[in-house]
Amino acid sequence: MTASEITSISGYHAHIYYEPETKETAAAVRDALDTRFRGAIRLGRWHDQNIGPHTRSMYQVAFHRMIFPEIVPWLALNRGGLTILIHPQSGDGLADHTAHAMWMGEVLKINRNVFDKD
Repeated sequence: MTASEITSISGYHAHIYYEPETKETAAAVRDALDTRFRGAIRLGRWHDQNIGPHTRSMYQVAFHRMIFPEIVPWLALNRGGLTILIHPQSGDGLADHTAHAMWMGEVLKINRNVFDKD
């Protein structure tokens, strides 16, 4: 096995997934994230339909790798039962969303067809 260098990770994304009946919980998690990590995260738009490789409604939270040790445990304790995908930004979108993925809750199917490997 050849080890990859973590310096290839420019940051992380957390995708917070929700259903229509859990959108209020997702909003509460989003508000709490904004309060707790304001200035250290970028909150993405709400996507009420599938977008990109994501097969459920979600919003994205982008963060620097240096706050990983703080934000990931916070999400684990405060996700309100929601499914969350956390993945690095290594430059390989397919691997980041699959092989490098970390899941909290249900493991969802990823639409691999959106990744162009040419």
